[in-house]
Amino acid sequence: MSKTVMEHAEASAVFNRDEPYVNWHDETLWFVRQKRDKSSKQLPEWEELREAASGIKHYVLAHLDELLISFEQKAKENGVQVHWAANAAEHNEIVLGLLKKHKIDKMVKSKSMLTEECHMNEFLSKNGIEVIDTDLGERIVQLRNEPPSHIVLPAIHLKKKDIGDLFHEHLGTDAGATDPQYLTEAARQHLRDKFLTRRAALTGVNFAVAETGGFVVSTNEGNADMGAHLADIHIACMGFEKIIPKQEHLGVFLRLLARSATGQPITTYSSHFKKPREGQEMHIVIVDNGRSTQLGRKDFRNSLKCIRCGACMNTCPVYRRSGGHSYHNAVAGPIGSILAPNLDMTKNADLPFASTLCGSCSNVCPVKIDIHEQLYKWRQVLAKEGYVPKSKEIGIRAMSTVLAAPRFYQWSGRLGRTVMRAMPFMVNNALNPWYKQRDMPEPPKESFRDWYVRNRKN
Repeated sequence: MSKTVMEHAEASAVFNRDEPYVNWHDETLWFVRQKRDKSSKQLPEWEELREAASGIKHYVLAHLDELLISFEQKAKENGVQVHWAANAAEHNEIVLGLLKKHKIDKMVKSKSMLTEECHMNEFLSKNGIEVIDTDLGERIVQLRNEPPSHIVLPAIHLKKKDIGDLFHEHLGTDAGATDPQYLTEAARQHLRDKFLTRRAALTGVNFAVAETGGFVVSTNEGNADMGAHLADIHIACMGFEKIIPKQEHLGVFLRLLARSATGQPITTYSSHFKKPREGQEMHIVIVDNGRSTQLGRKDFRNSLKCIRCGACMNTCPVYRRSGGHSYHNAVAGPIGSILAPNLDMTKNADLPFASTLCGSCSNVCPVKIDIHEQLYKWRQVLAKEGYVPKSKEIGIRAMSTVLAAPRFYQWSGRLGRTVMRAMPFMVNNALNPWYKQRDMPEPPKESFRDWYVRNRKN
Protein backbone atom coordinates (compact mmCIF):
# COMPACT_ATOMS: atom_id res chain seq x y z
CA MET A 1 0.00 0.00 0.00
CA SER A 2 1.14 3.52 -0.74
CA LYS A 3 1.94 5.59 2.34
CA THR A 4 -0.32 8.35 1.07
CA VAL A 5 -3.39 6.08 1.03
CA MET A 6 -5.15 4.85 4.16
CA GLU A 7 -5.98 1.15 3.93
CA HIS A 8 -9.61 0.09 4.02
CA ALA A 9 -9.47 -1.40 7.52
CA GLU A 10 -7.84 1.74 8.93
CA ALA A 11 -10.26 4.08 7.13
CA SER A 12 -13.19 1.95 8.30
CA ALA A 13 -12.05 2.27 11.89
CA VAL A 14 -12.16 6.06 11.53
CA PHE A 15 -15.62 5.87 9.93
CA ASN A 16 -16.91 3.70 12.78
CA ARG A 17 -15.97 6.10 15.57
CA ASP A 18 -19.44 7.67 15.33
CA GLU A 19 -21.75 4.71 15.92
CA PRO A 20 -25.10 6.56 15.53
CA TYR A 21 -23.89 7.96 12.20
CA VAL A 22 -22.75 4.53 11.02
CA ASN A 23 -26.14 3.07 11.94
CA TRP A 24 -27.86 5.83 9.95
CA HIS A 25 -25.62 5.20 6.93
CA ASP A 26 -26.31 1.47 7.14
CA GLU A 27 -30.08 1.92 7.40
CA THR A 28 -30.22 4.49 4.58
CA LEU A 29 -28.50 2.19 2.11
CA TRP A 30 -30.54 -0.80 3.24
CA PHE A 31 -33.67 1.25 2.56
CA VAL A 32 -32.49 1.67 -1.04
CA ARG A 33 -31.83 -2.07 -1.23
CA GLN A 34 -35.39 -2.76 -0.04
CA LYS A 35 -36.77 -0.43 -2.74
CA ARG A 36 -34.83 -2.46 -5.30
CA ASP A 37 -36.37 -5.68 -3.98
CA LYS A 38 -39.93 -4.34 -4.12
CA SER A 39 -39.46 -2.93 -7.61
CA SER A 40 -37.88 -6.08 -9.02
CA LYS A 41 -40.68 -8.26 -7.65
CA GLN A 42 -43.20 -6.28 -9.69
CA LEU A 43 -41.73 -7.87 -12.82
CA PRO A 44 -42.46 -11.61 -13.12
CA GLU A 45 -39.77 -11.77 -15.80
CA TRP A 46 -37.08 -10.18 -13.59
CA GLU A 47 -34.78 -13.21 -13.54
CA GLU A 48 -35.23 -13.68 -17.29
CA LEU A 49 -34.17 -10.04 -17.79
CA ARG A 50 -31.05 -10.59 -15.68
CA GLU A 51 -30.21 -13.70 -17.65
CA ALA A 52 -30.75 -11.88 -20.96
CA ALA A 53 -28.61 -8.92 -19.87
CA SER A 54 -25.83 -11.23 -18.73
CA GLY A 55 -25.97 -13.11 -22.03
CA ILE A 56 -25.84 -9.91 -24.09
CA LYS A 57 -22.85 -8.66 -22.12
CA HIS A 58 -21.16 -12.04 -22.51
CA TYR A 59 -21.55 -11.69 -26.27
CA VAL A 60 -20.17 -8.15 -26.08
CA LEU A 61 -17.02 -9.25 -24.26
CA ALA A 62 -16.44 -11.95 -26.89
CA HIS A 63 -16.96 -9.59 -29.85
CA LEU A 64 -15.68 -6.25 -28.57
CA ASP A 65 -13.41 -5.61 -31.55
CA GLU A 66 -16.21 -6.01 -34.09
CA LEU A 67 -18.74 -4.03 -32.06
CA LEU A 68 -16.40 -1.11 -31.36
CA ILE A 69 -15.38 -0.85 -35.02
CA SER A 70 -19.04 -0.92 -36.05
CA PHE A 71 -19.90 1.74 -33.47
CA GLU A 72 -17.08 4.00 -34.63
CA GLN A 73 -18.11 3.66 -38.27
CA LYS A 74 -21.78 4.43 -37.57
CA ALA A 75 -20.94 7.32 -35.26
CA LYS A 76 -18.71 8.92 -37.88
CA GLU A 77 -21.46 8.52 -40.46
CA ASN A 78 -23.71 10.40 -38.02
CA GLY A 79 -21.26 13.30 -37.90
CA VAL A 80 -19.71 12.41 -34.54
CA GLN A 81 -15.94 12.62 -34.04
CA VAL A 82 -14.52 9.51 -32.33
CA HIS A 83 -11.34 9.47 -30.24
CA TRP A 84 -9.52 6.51 -28.65
CA ALA A 85 -7.62 6.71 -25.36
CA ALA A 86 -5.34 3.93 -24.14
CA ASN A 87 -5.27 5.24 -20.57
CA ALA A 88 -6.40 8.01 -18.24
CA ALA A 89 -3.65 10.39 -19.30
CA GLU A 90 -4.61 10.14 -22.96
CA HIS A 91 -8.27 10.64 -22.11
CA ASN A 92 -7.52 13.80 -20.15
CA GLU A 93 -5.25 15.18 -22.87
CA ILE A 94 -7.93 14.58 -25.53
CA VAL A 95 -10.53 16.50 -23.50
CA LEU A 96 -8.07 19.31 -22.76
CA GLY A 97 -7.07 19.50 -26.43
CA LEU A 98 -10.69 19.85 -27.57
CA LEU A 99 -11.32 22.65 -25.06
CA LYS A 100 -8.14 24.52 -25.97
CA LYS A 101 -8.92 24.18 -29.68
CA HIS A 102 -12.17 26.08 -29.09
CA LYS A 103 -10.59 28.49 -26.58
CA ILE A 104 -12.91 27.26 -23.82
CA ASP A 105 -11.88 27.57 -20.17
CA LYS A 106 -15.21 26.70 -18.49
CA MET A 107 -17.21 23.48 -18.85
CA VAL A 108 -20.25 21.80 -17.29
CA LYS A 109 -20.18 18.08 -16.63
CA SER A 110 -22.88 15.56 -15.79
CA LYS A 111 -22.15 12.38 -13.86
CA SER A 112 -19.31 10.32 -15.27
CA MET A 113 -17.53 7.73 -13.15
CA LEU A 114 -15.00 7.31 -15.94
CA THR A 115 -13.80 10.90 -15.48
CA GLU A 116 -13.56 10.22 -11.74
CA GLU A 117 -11.48 7.15 -12.55
CA CYS A 118 -9.22 9.30 -14.77
CA HIS A 119 -9.05 12.18 -12.21
CA MET A 120 -10.05 14.51 -15.02
CA ASN A 121 -11.38 17.37 -12.90
CA GLU A 122 -8.06 17.82 -11.08
CA PHE A 123 -6.11 17.59 -14.35
CA LEU A 124 -8.23 20.21 -16.11
CA SER A 125 -8.17 22.50 -13.09
CA LYS A 126 -4.36 22.43 -13.10
CA ASN A 127 -4.53 23.43 -16.76
CA GLY A 128 -6.77 26.43 -16.18
CA ILE A 129 -10.14 24.82 -16.98
CA GLU A 130 -13.06 25.30 -14.59
CA VAL A 131 -15.27 22.20 -14.42
CA ILE A 132 -18.69 22.44 -12.79
CA ASP A 133 -20.38 19.17 -11.86
CA THR A 134 -24.10 19.60 -12.52
CA ASP A 135 -25.46 16.41 -10.95
CA LEU A 136 -26.71 17.63 -7.55
CA GLY A 137 -24.90 14.97 -5.54
CA GLU A 138 -21.71 15.45 -7.54
CA ARG A 139 -21.91 19.23 -7.11
CA ILE A 140 -22.29 18.79 -3.35
CA VAL A 141 -19.16 16.67 -3.02
CA GLN A 142 -17.31 18.95 -5.44
CA LEU A 143 -18.03 21.93 -3.18
CA ARG A 144 -16.67 19.86 -0.28
CA ASN A 145 -13.53 18.92 -2.27
CA GLU A 146 -14.42 15.26 -1.86
CA PRO A 147 -14.77 12.38 -4.32
CA PRO A 148 -18.18 10.69 -4.61
CA SER A 149 -18.76 7.99 -1.99
CA HIS A 150 -21.22 6.04 -4.18
CA ILE A 151 -21.50 5.67 -7.97
CA VAL A 152 -25.24 6.46 -8.05
CA LEU A 153 -25.72 8.42 -4.81
CA PRO A 154 -22.51 10.51 -4.62
CA ALA A 155 -23.44 12.34 -1.39
CA ILE A 156 -25.20 9.47 0.41
CA HIS A 157 -22.75 9.87 3.30
CA LEU A 158 -24.07 13.36 4.08
CA LYS A 159 -27.10 14.41 6.13
CA LYS A 160 -29.42 17.32 5.39
CA LYS A 161 -27.66 19.48 7.98
CA ASP A 162 -24.30 18.89 6.30
CA ILE A 163 -25.71 20.04 2.97
CA GLY A 164 -27.52 22.98 4.54
CA ASP A 165 -24.30 24.21 6.12
CA LEU A 166 -22.42 23.70 2.83
CA PHE A 167 -25.01 25.65 0.81
CA HIS A 168 -25.06 28.44 3.39
CA GLU A 169 -21.29 28.80 2.94
CA HIS A 170 -21.16 28.54 -0.86
CA LEU A 171 -24.62 29.47 -2.15
CA GLY A 172 -25.77 31.93 0.50
CA THR A 173 -28.80 29.97 1.73
CA ASP A 174 -30.29 30.69 5.14
CA ALA A 175 -28.22 29.49 8.06
CA GLY A 176 -29.56 26.25 9.54
CA ALA A 177 -31.84 25.51 6.56
CA THR A 178 -32.42 21.78 6.03
CA ASP A 179 -35.60 21.67 3.92
CA PRO A 180 -34.76 19.54 0.85
CA GLN A 181 -37.05 21.51 -1.48
CA TYR A 182 -35.50 24.83 -0.45
CA LEU A 183 -31.94 23.50 -0.81
CA THR A 184 -32.69 21.88 -4.17
CA GLU A 185 -34.18 25.12 -5.51
CA ALA A 186 -31.05 26.98 -4.39
CA ALA A 187 -28.94 24.46 -6.30
CA ARG A 188 -31.13 24.86 -9.41
CA GLN A 189 -30.69 28.63 -9.40
CA HIS A 190 -26.97 28.25 -8.80
CA LEU A 191 -26.53 25.85 -11.74
CA ARG A 192 -28.89 27.56 -14.18
CA ASP A 193 -26.36 30.28 -14.97
CA LYS A 194 -23.66 27.65 -15.51
CA PHE A 195 -25.77 25.85 -18.10
CA LEU A 196 -26.58 29.07 -19.96
CA THR A 197 -23.03 30.40 -20.13
CA ARG A 198 -20.81 27.33 -20.69
CA ARG A 199 -19.91 26.54 -24.28
CA ALA A 200 -18.78 22.97 -23.56
CA ALA A 201 -20.56 20.09 -21.85
CA LEU A 202 -19.22 16.67 -20.94
CA THR A 203 -21.41 13.65 -20.24
CA GLY A 204 -20.86 10.04 -19.46
CA VAL A 205 -22.33 7.19 -21.46
CA ASN A 206 -24.53 4.48 -20.00
CA PHE A 207 -24.97 2.50 -23.21
CA ALA A 208 -23.44 2.86 -26.68
CA VAL A 209 -25.23 1.05 -29.51
CA ALA A 210 -22.99 -0.56 -32.15
CA GLU A 211 -25.88 -0.90 -34.59
CA THR A 212 -26.65 2.83 -34.76
CA GLY A 213 -23.61 4.71 -33.47
CA GLY A 214 -25.86 6.38 -30.90
CA PHE A 215 -25.57 6.40 -27.13
CA VAL A 216 -27.82 6.77 -24.10
CA VAL A 217 -27.28 8.86 -20.98
CA SER A 218 -29.53 8.07 -18.01
CA THR A 219 -30.19 10.76 -15.38
CA ASN A 220 -32.87 11.72 -12.90
CA GLU A 221 -32.25 15.47 -13.02
CA GLY A 222 -32.03 16.25 -16.73
CA ASN A 223 -28.68 17.94 -16.20
CA ALA A 224 -27.00 16.00 -19.01
CA ASP A 225 -29.63 17.27 -21.46
CA MET A 226 -29.39 20.86 -20.21
CA GLY A 227 -25.64 20.87 -20.65
CA ALA A 228 -25.43 19.00 -23.97
CA HIS A 229 -28.27 20.83 -25.73
CA LEU A 230 -27.06 24.32 -24.81
CA ALA A 231 -23.35 23.77 -25.47
CA ASP A 232 -21.42 24.35 -28.69
CA ILE A 233 -19.40 21.19 -28.10
CA HIS A 234 -20.64 17.98 -26.47
CA ILE A 235 -17.95 15.53 -25.27
CA ALA A 236 -19.16 12.06 -24.24
CA CYS A 237 -16.68 9.79 -22.47
CA MET A 238 -17.08 6.02 -22.13
CA GLY A 239 -15.19 2.92 -21.15
CA PHE A 240 -15.19 0.54 -24.10
CA GLU A 241 -17.29 -2.01 -22.19
CA LYS A 242 -20.36 0.27 -22.41
CA ILE A 243 -21.04 -1.00 -25.93
CA ILE A 244 -24.15 -3.12 -26.67
CA PRO A 245 -24.95 -4.72 -30.05
CA LYS A 246 -28.44 -3.49 -30.92
CA GLN A 247 -30.94 -0.74 -30.16
CA GLU A 248 -33.51 -3.31 -29.05
CA HIS A 249 -31.19 -4.44 -26.25
CA LEU A 250 -31.79 -1.11 -24.50
CA GLY A 251 -35.20 -2.45 -23.51
CA VAL A 252 -33.48 -5.05 -21.36
CA PHE A 253 -30.88 -2.83 -19.71
CA LEU A 254 -33.04 0.24 -19.07
CA ARG A 255 -35.59 -1.92 -17.22
CA LEU A 256 -32.84 -3.36 -15.04
CA LEU A 257 -30.72 -0.26 -14.40
CA ALA A 258 -33.03 2.04 -12.44
CA ARG A 259 -34.78 -0.77 -10.56
CA SER A 260 -31.42 -2.08 -9.39
CA ALA A 261 -30.05 1.37 -8.57
CA THR A 262 -32.87 3.17 -6.77
CA GLY A 263 -36.00 1.04 -7.11
CA GLN A 264 -37.47 3.24 -9.87
CA PRO A 265 -39.14 1.61 -12.88
CA ILE A 266 -36.89 3.72 -15.14
CA THR A 267 -34.68 6.77 -14.83
CA THR A 268 -36.52 10.07 -15.20
CA TYR A 269 -34.51 10.87 -18.33
CA SER A 270 -33.14 8.25 -20.73
CA SER A 271 -31.60 10.59 -23.29
CA HIS A 272 -30.66 9.24 -26.73
CA PHE A 273 -27.87 11.03 -28.59
CA LYS A 274 -27.03 10.15 -32.18
CA LYS A 275 -25.72 13.17 -34.05
CA PRO A 276 -24.84 16.80 -33.31
CA ARG A 277 -27.37 19.50 -33.93
CA GLU A 278 -26.62 22.02 -36.65
CA GLY A 279 -23.63 24.14 -35.67
CA GLN A 280 -22.61 21.84 -32.81
CA GLU A 281 -19.66 19.48 -32.47
CA MET A 282 -20.11 16.09 -30.83
CA HIS A 283 -17.16 14.00 -29.70
CA ILE A 284 -16.97 10.52 -28.19
CA VAL A 285 -13.88 9.44 -26.27
CA ILE A 286 -13.58 5.65 -25.96
CA VAL A 287 -11.25 4.64 -23.13
CA ASP A 288 -9.32 1.48 -22.29
CA ASN A 289 -7.41 2.34 -19.07
CA GLY A 290 -6.76 -1.24 -17.99
CA ARG A 291 -9.91 -2.77 -19.39
CA SER A 292 -8.01 -4.81 -21.98
CA THR A 293 -5.92 -6.30 -19.19
CA GLN A 294 -9.06 -7.19 -17.22
CA LEU A 295 -10.60 -8.66 -20.37
CA GLY A 296 -7.59 -10.95 -20.63
CA ARG A 297 -7.99 -12.23 -17.08
CA LYS A 298 -10.23 -15.28 -17.45
CA ASP A 299 -11.40 -15.25 -13.83
CA PHE A 300 -12.17 -11.52 -13.79
CA ARG A 301 -13.33 -10.55 -17.30
CA ASN A 302 -17.01 -10.77 -16.28
CA SER A 303 -16.51 -7.71 -14.07
CA LEU A 304 -16.63 -5.71 -17.32
CA LYS A 305 -20.32 -6.58 -17.60
CA CYS A 306 -21.03 -3.99 -14.89
CA ILE A 307 -23.65 -1.33 -15.74
CA ARG A 308 -22.80 0.84 -12.69
CA CYS A 309 -26.12 0.50 -10.86
CA GLY A 310 -24.63 0.41 -7.35
CA ALA A 311 -26.88 -2.44 -6.17
CA CYS A 312 -23.91 -4.37 -4.80
CA MET A 313 -22.96 -1.38 -2.64
CA ASN A 314 -26.46 -0.95 -1.24
CA THR A 315 -26.60 -4.57 -0.09
CA CYS A 316 -22.98 -5.03 1.07
CA PRO A 317 -22.74 -5.14 4.90
CA VAL A 318 -19.10 -4.01 4.75
CA TYR A 319 -19.75 -1.04 2.46
CA ARG A 320 -22.79 0.05 4.45
CA ARG A 321 -20.77 0.16 7.67
CA SER A 322 -17.48 1.47 6.32
CA GLY A 323 -18.53 4.14 3.79
CA GLY A 324 -17.46 4.67 0.21
CA HIS A 325 -14.40 6.80 0.95
CA SER A 326 -12.74 3.95 2.85
CA TYR A 327 -12.20 2.20 -0.51
CA HIS A 328 -9.75 4.88 -1.82
CA ASN A 329 -10.90 4.17 -5.39
CA ALA A 330 -13.25 5.91 -7.83
CA VAL A 331 -15.61 2.92 -7.73
CA ALA A 332 -16.18 1.69 -4.18
CA GLY A 333 -17.93 -1.36 -2.76
CA PRO A 334 -17.78 -4.95 -4.01
CA ILE A 335 -17.58 -4.13 -7.72
CA GLY A 336 -14.83 -1.58 -7.12
CA SER A 337 -12.92 -4.15 -5.10
CA ILE A 338 -12.65 -6.46 -8.12
CA LEU A 339 -11.92 -3.66 -10.60
CA ALA A 340 -9.33 -1.73 -8.59
CA PRO A 341 -6.62 -4.42 -8.23
CA ASN A 342 -6.50 -4.69 -12.01
CA LEU A 343 -5.43 -1.03 -12.18
CA ASP A 344 -2.88 -1.19 -9.34
CA MET A 345 -2.32 -4.31 -7.26
CA THR A 346 0.05 -2.60 -4.84
CA LYS A 347 -2.28 0.28 -4.04
CA ASN A 348 -5.50 -1.76 -3.98
CA ALA A 349 -4.39 -5.10 -2.52
CA ASP A 350 -6.47 -4.50 0.61
CA LEU A 351 -9.83 -4.07 -1.15
CA PRO A 352 -10.70 -7.71 -2.03
CA PHE A 353 -10.37 -8.46 1.70
CA ALA A 354 -13.04 -5.82 2.52
CA SER A 355 -15.80 -8.41 2.20
CA THR A 356 -17.53 -11.15 4.16
CA LEU A 357 -17.94 -13.18 0.92
CA CYS A 358 -21.62 -13.54 1.85
CA GLY A 359 -22.65 -13.45 -1.83
CA SER A 360 -25.37 -10.82 -1.47
CA CYS A 361 -23.62 -8.67 -4.10
CA SER A 362 -23.80 -11.45 -6.66
CA ASN A 363 -27.45 -12.12 -5.80
CA VAL A 364 -28.55 -8.56 -6.62
CA CYS A 365 -26.28 -7.87 -9.61
CA PRO A 366 -28.57 -7.21 -12.62
CA VAL A 367 -26.05 -8.68 -15.06
CA LYS A 368 -25.20 -11.66 -12.82
CA ILE A 369 -21.51 -10.93 -12.19
CA ASP A 370 -20.02 -13.49 -9.81
CA ILE A 371 -18.69 -10.70 -7.60
CA HIS A 372 -18.08 -12.62 -4.36
CA GLU A 373 -16.30 -15.40 -6.23
CA GLN A 374 -14.04 -12.88 -7.93
CA LEU A 375 -13.27 -11.27 -4.58
CA TYR A 376 -12.13 -14.66 -3.30
CA LYS A 377 -10.06 -15.30 -6.44
CA TRP A 378 -8.41 -11.88 -6.19
CA ARG A 379 -7.34 -12.76 -2.64
CA GLN A 380 -5.63 -15.86 -3.98
CA VAL A 381 -3.90 -13.95 -6.78
CA LEU A 382 -2.72 -11.18 -4.46
CA ALA A 383 -1.42 -13.64 -1.87
CA LYS A 384 0.44 -15.74 -4.44
CA GLU A 385 2.04 -12.68 -6.04
CA GLY A 386 3.15 -11.22 -2.72
CA TYR A 387 0.87 -8.19 -2.47
CA VAL A 388 -0.57 -8.92 0.99
CA PRO A 389 1.06 -7.69 4.22
CA LYS A 390 3.55 -10.07 5.83
CA SER A 391 1.34 -10.44 8.90
CA LYS A 392 -1.61 -11.57 6.76
CA GLU A 393 0.64 -13.93 4.79
CA ILE A 394 1.90 -15.55 8.01
CA GLY A 395 -1.66 -15.86 9.30
CA ILE A 396 -2.85 -17.48 6.06
CA ARG A 397 0.00 -20.00 6.16
CA ALA A 398 -0.64 -20.79 9.82
CA MET A 399 -4.34 -21.41 9.17
CA SER A 400 -3.47 -23.54 6.15
CA THR A 401 -1.28 -25.72 8.38
CA VAL A 402 -3.99 -26.05 11.03
CA LEU A 403 -6.82 -26.77 8.61
CA ALA A 404 -4.76 -29.37 6.72
CA ALA A 405 -4.24 -31.49 9.87
CA PRO A 406 -7.55 -32.68 11.41
CA ARG A 407 -6.08 -33.77 14.76
CA PHE A 408 -4.07 -30.57 15.11
CA TYR A 409 -7.26 -28.62 14.24
CA GLN A 410 -9.25 -30.47 16.93
CA TRP A 411 -6.52 -29.91 19.51
CA SER A 412 -6.27 -26.20 18.61
CA GLY A 413 -10.04 -25.82 19.01
CA ARG A 414 -9.98 -27.37 22.49
CA LEU A 415 -7.02 -25.18 23.47
CA GLY A 416 -8.77 -22.06 22.18
CA ARG A 417 -11.99 -22.78 24.06
CA THR A 418 -10.04 -23.41 27.26
CA VAL A 419 -8.08 -20.15 26.93
CA MET A 420 -11.26 -18.15 26.25
CA ARG A 421 -12.90 -19.56 29.39
CA ALA A 422 -9.91 -19.44 31.75
CA MET A 423 -8.12 -16.32 30.44
CA PRO A 424 -10.62 -14.20 28.48
CA PHE A 425 -8.23 -11.23 28.49
CA MET A 426 -6.09 -13.18 26.00
CA VAL A 427 -8.72 -12.57 23.28
CA ASN A 428 -10.66 -9.62 24.70
CA ASN A 429 -8.05 -6.96 24.00
CA ALA A 430 -7.17 -4.31 21.43
CA LEU A 431 -4.72 -6.63 19.66
CA ASN A 432 -7.66 -8.75 18.46
CA PRO A 433 -9.31 -6.98 15.48
CA TRP A 434 -12.59 -8.83 16.07
CA TYR A 435 -12.83 -7.34 19.57
CA LYS A 436 -12.61 -3.75 18.35
CA GLN A 437 -16.25 -3.52 17.21
CA ARG A 438 -17.94 -6.42 19.01
CA ASP A 439 -17.91 -8.54 22.15
CA MET A 440 -16.35 -11.96 21.75
CA PRO A 441 -18.89 -14.79 22.06
CA GLU A 442 -19.05 -17.18 25.00
CA PRO A 443 -16.90 -20.21 24.16
CA PRO A 444 -18.97 -23.38 23.63
CA LYS A 445 -18.46 -26.27 26.01
CA GLU A 446 -17.55 -28.54 23.13
CA SER A 447 -17.09 -28.42 19.36
CA PHE A 448 -19.79 -29.49 16.94
CA ARG A 449 -17.64 -32.49 15.99
CA ASP A 450 -17.37 -33.63 19.63
CA TRP A 451 -21.12 -33.22 20.06
CA TYR A 452 -21.81 -35.12 16.84
CA VAL A 453 -19.52 -38.02 17.75
CA ARG A 454 -21.13 -38.27 21.18
CA ASN A 455 -24.72 -38.10 19.87
CA ARG A 456 -24.55 -39.74 16.42
CA LYS A 457 -25.90 -43.07 17.70
CA ASN A 458 -28.97 -41.30 19.05
